[in-house]
Amino acid sequence: MPVRKIPKNYRNITGYVASSKNEDSTGFESGLEKDFFMILDFDHNVQRYEEQPVRIEYLDRAGKSRTYTPDGLVVFRKDIVPAKDMCPWLCEIKYRNDLLNDWKKYKPKFKAARKYAKSRGWRFRILTEKEIRTPYLKNVKFLRPYRRVPACSEFRELLLQAMFELREADPQSLLLAVFQDKWRRAELLPVLWRMVYEKRIGTDLTLPLTMHSRIWTTEI
Repeated sequence: MPVRKIPKNYRNITGYVASSKNEDSTGFESGLEKDFFMILDFDHNVQRYEEQPVRIEYLDRAGKSRTYTPDGLVVFRKDIVPAKDMCPWLCEIKYRNDLLNDWKKYKPKFKAARKYAKSRGWRFRILTEKEIRTPYLKNVKFLRPYRRVPACSEFRELLLQAMFELREADPQSLLLAVFQDKWRRAELLPVLWRMVYEKRIGTDLTLPLTMHSRIWTTEI
């Protein structure tokens, strides 16, 4: 449970993002936080994540008692590699300019967060748009709507059968291997993207996803 509610803010983007890993939707206070939570929701290694998970007490530069609430906590799965060897992350999400302009203000907060995380066997991480807004995020945003595409078992079996036979292909050649008719291929494409989102068909999502991206079956 978050230690405080997400307030309405008319200067920054605030709201909630639907989560498949948590019991409820996850609140965000910036577009960058929203992007980060979408990545976590997609990441197969992540078991769950929370927004504003703890309130940490610390002393500011003047020696006055303050509290600091990090943006998120990420807990990784213990049944797969490499997730099982990863400790939880206590995270702060900030734009790089904010960090540069207000580093003196943030420094004691982050020092307290590192100490707090270490005492619990966690890792404190500061993530900016450099780490979050990558081709990987663009692919996640592209694929995410396809999670709601109807699960057509007939099309799934056709795609998997063709994928098993080809072993490796690209979306264009895979669709051609199933249907010669362009309209049938158009029906098949959303199911293919859903299977990529579900990781039943693999691809390198650190590269821009196109109809010529290398894809392969993840099922034996």
